[in-house]
Amino acid sequence: MSEERAPITFHLEELRRRIIVCLVAWLVGSIISYIYAEDIIAVISAPAGKLYFLNPAEVFFSYIEIAAFAGFIGTLPIHCFEFWRFLRPALRGGEVKTALWFIPSALLLFYGGSAFAFFFVLPAAVQFFMDFATVSLQPMFSLSAYLSFFIAFLLPFALGFELPLVLLVLSRLGLVTVAMLKGKRRVFVILAFIFAGVVSPTTDMFTQTCIAVPMIVLYEGTIIIMRAINGRSRGNGEKGGET
Repeated sequence: MSEERAPITFHLEELRRRIIVCLVAWLVGSIISYIYAEDIIAVISAPAGKLYFLNPAEVFFSYIEIAAFAGFIGTLPIHCFEFWRFLRPALRGGEVKTALWFIPSALLLFYGGSAFAFFFVLPAAVQFFMDFATVSLQPMFSLSAYLSFFIAFLLPFALGFELPLVLLVLSRLGLVTVAMLKGKRRVFVILAFIFAGVVSPTTDMFTQTCIAVPMIVLYEGTIIIMRAINGRSRGNGEKGGET
């Protein structure tokens, strides 16, 4: 019985060790981010201009919030590496190759989605809301409200950009095909807007459209990539048959 339980105990201990490493890395990243919290807030608040705090404790807790968020984003490669180290002993043959391109690709897409939201969509979204200002109504963003909006705005793009990778993996597993994706275009458009409505930090159509449209573009781009991969595989198969 002890021999049967040993592997489970070993894996649980290994998992605990990996989680501790991730938590320590996150803590260190958060501490470093807290030191530079003022600079980080200055960068992310650039589209909105000056921010204000409404109570004395708001600045302190906002610094902790942005430090934890920035610390996690900054140490995400370490989390992915520890995840890979935990999975590696259980992988065999082609599974190793799949994981070697899947994990870095997921990381790059996450950062790519975050960068796209921050540099292109966020400034347009903030400007859109500020255009509602009138002589009697002037925008004045509080620090905590803006940071919450920023985080809730960034994450849907970061997660939405994982779509091509998910579809490519499902294609590799034989669960989806190019013909299937082309046939489900209209359904996906509806699902994209439903997803945008659920994860959007606001209820306005502008923000939801900003989230849904890139996902639709990525969906179409994935179809093109899958078609190219299938064409290349078909071509390699024909060459192999000739030889």
